[in-house]
Amino acid sequence: MGTNSWGIELWDQFHNIGAHTLKGTDFLDKYGNFVKDRCAIEIEYAAKLRRLAKNYQPKGKKGEDEDNEFTSHQAFKNVLKETNDLAGQREIVAENLQSQVISGITLLSKTLREERKKAIQEGNDLTQQLVSQISALDRAKRNYEKAYREAEKAVENYQKADADFNLSRAEVEKQRHNMTLKCAQSDDAKNEYANQLQKSNKLQHSHYHSALPAVCNKLQELDEKRTQGIKEFIKCSADVEAQVAPIIARCLEGIVRASESIREKEDSFKVIERYQSGFQPPGDLPFEDLSKMDSESTHNSQTNFPLPNHPTIKGTISGKGIKARKGIFTIFSSNKDDFSDLPPSQRKKKLQSKIQELQKSIGQEQGARDGLIKMKGVYESNALLGDPQTVQGQLKQCEHNLEKLKNELRKYQILLDEMNTNHNNQHSPQPNRITHHQNGNHRTSRHSNGSNDDGDEAVDDARSLSRSASENNVNQQNGAQNGLLNINNNNNENNNNGSSSASPESGLGTSHSSLPGSGQGSTNDQHLNEDMYFESDPLQPLGTCKALYPFDATSEGSIPMAESEELYVIELDQGDGWTRVRRMVSGNMMEEGFVPTSYIESTLYA
Repeated sequence: MGTNSWGIELWDQFHNIGAHTLKGTDFLDKYGNFVKDRCAIEIEYAAKLRRLAKNYQPKGKKGEDEDNEFTSHQAFKNVLKETNDLAGQREIVAENLQSQVISGITLLSKTLREERKKAIQEGNDLTQQLVSQISALDRAKRNYEKAYREAEKAVENYQKADADFNLSRAEVEKQRHNMTLKCAQSDDAKNEYANQLQKSNKLQHSHYHSALPAVCNKLQELDEKRTQGIKEFIKCSADVEAQVAPIIARCLEGIVRASESIREKEDSFKVIERYQSGFQPPGDLPFEDLSKMDSESTHNSQTNFPLPNHPTIKGTISGKGIKARKGIFTIFSSNKDDFSDLPPSQRKKKLQSKIQELQKSIGQEQGARDGLIKMKGVYESNALLGDPQTVQGQLKQCEHNLEKLKNELRKYQILLDEMNTNHNNQHSPQPNRITHHQNGNHRTSRHSNGSNDDGDEAVDDARSLSRSASENNVNQQNGAQNGLLNINNNNNENNNNGSSSASPESGLGTSHSSLPGSGQGSTNDQHLNEDMYFESDPLQPLGTCKALYPFDATSEGSIPMAESEELYVIELDQGDGWTRVRRMVSGNMMEEGFVPTSYIESTLYA
């Protein structure tokens, strides 16, 4: 046995050895609880990582799909993917710790406790045997001491009696017999004491040199086994982490690659592609010479209502031939099947994308049709394989779908061709429409409503009140849309008549106006006529109104108003909750639009 043996070095510390091994087993369980808590944290961390990645995944909301084309958004999607993979690796760490470490610790702890309990019980039994033997030795020693003193006293009494001549011989003989008995008892007690002493020494030697050291050495083995187990479990925990480290490193490399894939210049170019309207910057605003105002305008400026034929800042003109409106929502609605609500560049991009989508769908449908035709031919050549009539219905449906897709493709190709044809004739929208008075005629520059944040498409040329492709498409399919006037796009007719009518609905979008009869003016007039439209007198005010509450215009066609502001009523509420009003801005400028009826108090003229 080496010098590090507990049985030799700690022969008298059995109690402390037992307490130490108990603490060691408790420490093993403590480390096991640590690994369990770490597993719980790893699982929770993985779950939170997955939830985090899921919460930040694109939800497919409006605008998010378009934003995904930016390299920064694509990189972020890759970061979310790598984060989800990192969560998976944390789950693997938790699973391996559970199977390789925690289960091993649980099994080892159970084994150590059972073996320690047996060893402690064996040591306690050996100690109890030694204690019992020592107790027997003590009793034999006390008996021997008592018998020896009684024997000495009996010998002394006999000697006194034998020396005393006054005592009878019988008395002397009694003392001698008592002496002999006590001496015999003393010798027996002495022999018993010697025997117990020999047994005690032998048991004690065996106890401290073999039996108890063996138990201590067994406890030492258990403690070393526990210590070695902790060593292996700690190393195993590190190995579990190291096993996923390469994958985690690849995930981090993926995140780095995602960051390196971001191209700021490319994203900037995509912003241009997305929001470029195709319009040209607005030209210089013309000078309004008030000294050359015609007499009619001078006369009308003195009346108690706004001048007739004056355009509004919003780009709306009141006319006599306005049809009954169909409600405020009909006024603000537009046909967006042809993307006419987008600026030219964006519309062209959408049309090209739609054409590509339809071409792809047509290719797929043609492939399906060809497959059905082949299947039908096989069935016709061999009736055992199937009935050709079962394919006929599918083939007809496929032909119908194909024809429908081709019609759609032709429609969008026509729209794209018309856009390309009219691209050079497009003009930028003016921020405000300005009225000029010269030679007795009212001349108004073209205006495109700029209240839409997305940017409405400008008028293609001076001979059309709307985009040629979108409006022709609307007129062909739906006729005159609710509240909108049919617009004639014939160039000769517009040039000869020199005028067009506009409803309040169309006026809320893009409109043009000028006085009739100006088509035969001077050279400047003829030049301006290419960008002018004329219409009849505007609506006369029906009364006045006072704003009861402030109103912020948030929808197209409405105008803001301040509390207690006075406006002209030019069109009554038609049951949709909106009243059309007019505001004098400055000089000859007017602004028209709709306000909530419940926000105003009206006073109509008699």
